[in-house]
Amino acid sequence: MLNLSTFIAYHAARTPDRTALIYEDRPISYADFSGRIGGLAAVLAARGIGPGDVVAVFMRNSPAFLEIAFAASHLGAVFLPINFRLAPAEVAYILEDAGAKVLFVDDEFAAVCELVTLKIVLDAAAQADSRVLHHAVAAPPPQCPRVSGDLVRLMYTSGTTARPKGVMHSYENIYWKSIDHIIALGLTADDRLLVVGPLYHVGAFDFPGIAVLWLGGTFCVLRDFDAEATLAAIACHRLTGAWLAPVMLSRILAVEDTGRFDLTSLRWCVGGGERTPESRIRDFKRVFTAGRYIDAYGLTETCSGDTLMEAGRELEKIGSTGRALAHVEIRIADPAGNALPPDTRGEICVRGPKVTKGYWNDPQKTADSFHGDWLRTGDIGHLDEEGFLYLTDRAKDMIISGAENVASSEVEDVLYKLPEVAEVAIIGLPDAQWGERVVAVVVPHAGQTVTFEQVQRHCRAHLAGFKVPKELKLREAMPRNPSGKVLKRVLRTEYGDA
Repeated sequence: MLNLSTFIAYHAARTPDRTALIYEDRPISYADFSGRIGGLAAVLAARGIGPGDVVAVFMRNSPAFLEIAFAASHLGAVFLPINFRLAPAEVAYILEDAGAKVLFVDDEFAAVCELVTLKIVLDAAAQADSRVLHHAVAAPPPQCPRVSGDLVRLMYTSGTTARPKGVMHSYENIYWKSIDHIIALGLTADDRLLVVGPLYHVGAFDFPGIAVLWLGGTFCVLRDFDAEATLAAIACHRLTGAWLAPVMLSRILAVEDTGRFDLTSLRWCVGGGERTPESRIRDFKRVFTAGRYIDAYGLTETCSGDTLMEAGRELEKIGSTGRALAHVEIRIADPAGNALPPDTRGEICVRGPKVTKGYWNDPQKTADSFHGDWLRTGDIGHLDEEGFLYLTDRAKDMIISGAENVASSEVEDVLYKLPEVAEVAIIGLPDAQWGERVVAVVVPHAGQTVTFEQVQRHCRAHLAGFKVPKELKLREAMPRNPSGKVLKRVLRTEYGDA
């Protein structure tokens, strides 16, 4: 039977006292987790929720978030997690587009969702233990059998370049991505996963996410990210693995005196979302002496994690996100979809059983996003002779200045060599003379100063003249999506309008 609650029930029957979740330093056994899932399934069934109905959540991380996800699957319903940072109009758009039948919302966000009639509001007690919602409901309904192509989740894209699209995830997608992550990371029932990224995002939920629960491992769920609290959780609960957005890892590595924490249990940390500087890999090893940083590449459309860097090759292949996983194919294609040879830059295309079949209620966007059965990612990169993937840009981030192509990542790599620069994003803005002009958006390190003259002088020493920024914008922080990718469309809009 394909159903997410099936393997929770399996572990609950065989190892009922084993810890499934840790929240606020309190363990939740597999028996309790399974019981909560069944109780919530009864609550939903009493509200008329059944196979194919969409169950939405607008919540921070909590046990209830996971319990709702598994309860929806138990009934054959479709789970819809929504980014809790969105504005009311954006939430309304997603709920309407998805046709959600019910919305679970944390009490702190009730005002954002005040126009939603069919909603269940959860206070802190319900977030920590959904059994307070069960009341006197009937016994849990039987699991609804699903087949591989049935929809298990809708997950709306973060919208780095356009309005969010509803990505359809089937049971086939979820199960194959779990198999690939188990193989690549060597997961076992002894793994204890840090879950501190937002669960509405594929990184936190899927990478490797539910694969750990599939095996009978443990989730340690933190409601929000705090660098010191994250280090304390790793030390206290002897966590073995983590997915961290780049901005999270940067803040962790900036914590003073990390020797206060025993971090020797952590074997690996998966990152990604942007090109990883060599300095970050070295800083990671300094703090997590027994672990390794794993650069990766993936998308919402693939349930995350299509490539992973292999152990021992991080510095040899610096700049690469690793090779394709066991059941993933990657090729570089020209605009017509034809495969390009190694070391030739083109659009990254992905194929395999964990790739979405398309976008919810949008056959045109679905058709536009595929060359046959190859998903067009919109990202630009190349494969080397050994199949290691190197990211260059998003297609929309290529700058054309004076009829010359400027890869923003190339300029960013140069500027990262300036010790005063903490973060940089290169964007193109409309220019009457050049078509687009190259603009450097820089976040300096605390207490440091970066000047336009310094940027130009440094870039001229390493780049062709047409690639040198014509303008410098300084700011305190970059706008980012949940996976840590800089939202360059936001920067282009902000500075373009200005």
